[in-house]
Amino acid sequence: MHTDVERCVRAVRSKDARFDGWFFTAVVTTGIYCRPSCPAVPPRPANMRFFPSAAACQQAGFRACKRCRPDTSPGSPEWNQRADVVARAMRLIADGVVDREGVPGLAARLGYSTRQIERQLLAELGAGPLALARAQRAQTARLLIETTSLPMADIAFAAGFASVRTFNDTVREVFALAPTDLRARAPRSAESGTAGALTLRLPFRAPLNPDNLFGHLAATAVPGVEEWRDGAYRRTLRLPYGHGIVALSPRPDHIACRLTLSDLRDLTVATSRCRRLLDLDADPVAVDDQLRTDPVLAPLVDKAPGRRVPRTVDEAEFAVRAVLGQQVSTAAARTHAARLVTAHGEPVDDPEGGLTHLFPEPAALASVDPEALAMPRSRRTTLTTLVHRLADGDLRLGPDSDRPETRAKLLSLPGFGPWTADVIAMRALGDPDAFLPTDLGVRRAARELGLPSTPAALTARATAWRPWRAYAVQYLWATDSHPINVLPA
Repeated sequence: MHTDVERCVRAVRSKDARFDGWFFTAVVTTGIYCRPSCPAVPPRPANMRFFPSAAACQQAGFRACKRCRPDTSPGSPEWNQRADVVARAMRLIADGVVDREGVPGLAARLGYSTRQIERQLLAELGAGPLALARAQRAQTARLLIETTSLPMADIAFAAGFASVRTFNDTVREVFALAPTDLRARAPRSAESGTAGALTLRLPFRAPLNPDNLFGHLAATAVPGVEEWRDGAYRRTLRLPYGHGIVALSPRPDHIACRLTLSDLRDLTVATSRCRRLLDLDADPVAVDDQLRTDPVLAPLVDKAPGRRVPRTVDEAEFAVRAVLGQQVSTAAARTHAARLVTAHGEPVDDPEGGLTHLFPEPAALASVDPEALAMPRSRRTTLTTLVHRLADGDLRLGPDSDRPETRAKLLSLPGFGPWTADVIAMRALGDPDAFLPTDLGVRRAARELGLPSTPAALTARATAWRPWRAYAVQYLWATDSHPINVLPA
């Protein structure tokens, strides 16, 4: 995108927010960089330079605009859509892998050498993994500075900086303000909330239809781990340094996010996982435009545009829940999951009450006596095989997973058919083209709309929806009156 100068100039002149996160505009006469929708008067095209990432702007010596705050743009939709090594690397960097394991750890997870990863990221994003992680740390630092009263030293280490001096230098370089000045300029929030909670605004590209997104999460919520309360979806989070509790509420122009963390070093990871859960980095205009080319789907899209794919904050957790949901109702799947949580989940304290546990890790479930599981023997075998593979590391589910390879491994497990593998690909691995032709809800919708209802014929018909078939599934599901399609009261 950033290499198409004419298109970028048009986006900047029209202040088109749809392009926020796709590229950044640096102005050579002022030394600042902005998001395309910056409200300032657009500069002359000759003074504009376009970069694929905020880190590349910072590498080139530009500082962030104080007016449009480009560091708060939605992420590029490319990193969720694509499955190549650069996209997988970007998902891992967002998940804090470079801060925790360094560039060698990032390269090892991807199966490449450090030099190869640095070369590929530099070629496509104009910045290497360290610069990209540094830009992310600066964004986290700004968030903590502006939304908490923590001492600056605590903020420095919570944001991932190795020293207070590095923290101070980075904040001054990126934002052209000292940390104390940045805090003095921040508006004071009038929102009340739980003591110790952080209040964030998660941006997204409009439109966003919250009905199926929050309806699905609320209807399938596992008691003790998830709940819908006072207009917010709440759940517990298992994080690298501790645990957290998040409350997410839909607003017209953002998602209100309230986080309570046992260790502030998890802020970046928690925010990234919440964005992934709600599919907030998607490009709904591109998705809906493609689906509208089918005259059968066009009325569904026009009626409620901007549907997202509800995803997950824990890929292994979702895989277990997918097995528990095989050939049973939503209520039965919740009951099975709640039993596992009560018996094997890790207890947590919820300041607001209601949430009691983290979902059990695969290692904890691997030690469960299969005879204690109240389900058919074949499904017990499927579940125990899955958790043992996950616990042993033979099967890895995460933002770095190679989607085709992982799907093939899932299909090789006993009891795993196309539905289970594809629903995991869609919601856990984030594959935007995952399709569920054997799903009862999809087949019912297909019959009502006059589409082929057999899996093979429907798959052939759905080739016109590629690469967005996972979003087509959301529109097909929405034709039903199931609670997953309704935003709870």
